[in-house]
Amino acid sequence: MPGEPSPYAERVLDLVERIPSGMVMSYGDIAEYLGEGGPRQVGRVMSQWGGGVPWWRVVHADGTPPPGHEQEVLRLWRQERTPMRNDRADMRAARWDGAAQS
Repeated sequence: MPGEPSPYAERVLDLVERIPSGMVMSYGDIAEYLGEGGPRQVGRVMSQWGGGVPWWRVVHADGTPPPGHEQEVLRLWRQERTPMRNDRADMRAARWDGAAQS
């Protein structure tokens, strides 16, 4: 198990904590919003330290959930009323742009 999260990891986790219920961001969206790293770096942060944040709100660019967690993610999405298309997040309706919710 890794030690303390890096400052970059902290920024990723802080952003993931702010994704509103029923919304998602892709790994690439998070990297782009932060202006650093890329989807793989975000994925690495999530795999190492993401257990304490709403990790099910972070998806692949095509709306698919993290591999190995599909059933749990679908259950949580239904609970949060995340817009879906079949077994994916509907990225047009569910993608959060990082703007404050009113």
